[in-house]
Amino acid sequence: MEMMLDGAQVLRLGRDLVVNVAQENHARGAEWLQRYLGHEYRVHRVWRMADNHIDSMVLALRPGVFLARHSGIRDLMPERLRSWRYVVPPEPDAGAFPVYDDYEDLVLTSPYIDLNVLSVDEHTVLVNQECTGLAKLLEAEGFDVVPVRHRHRRLFGGGFHCFTLDTHRTGGFEDYLS
Repeated sequence: MEMMLDGAQVLRLGRDLVVNVAQENHARGAEWLQRYLGHEYRVHRVWRMADNHIDSMVLALRPGVFLARHSGIRDLMPERLRSWRYVVPPEPDAGAFPVYDDYEDLVLTSPYIDLNVLSVDEHTVLVNQECTGLAKLLEAEGFDVVPVRHRHRRLFGGGFHCFTLDTHRTGGFEDYLS
């Protein structure tokens, strides 16, 4: 049996893992994760939220609050996570992306790559400095926004959450759903 699961298919929320299943490999990866991690973790599957990475669709900003690409994301999430608050940012500003005249066929990401932020803690979020609308929204939601330069994100196919694959932090083993 062959299986492949990209780490950015998984959203970790303490002991809960939300896995985006868009194809058979992802389903097998979710099964493997549950076997490998055992009963300390709960693996929740969401079906075809995206064709690949989940972290440009939905990210946890802090316990109880998600950043979501659109309001319909709530309906795709596991039942126990539908009561969280879903913050939906403005549409991306098309002028915020670099243009690659000679490399348009190499652009690996959608304009929504900048939803791929990184929550450093319950109050602080790293955001691409070009995304002023997103930064203003998060500030209005009470977050301290740290603008970071990330010019070539569309060419390299990743955002702040992808880069870190937030798998380990100091502190206890949290259970946000009990």
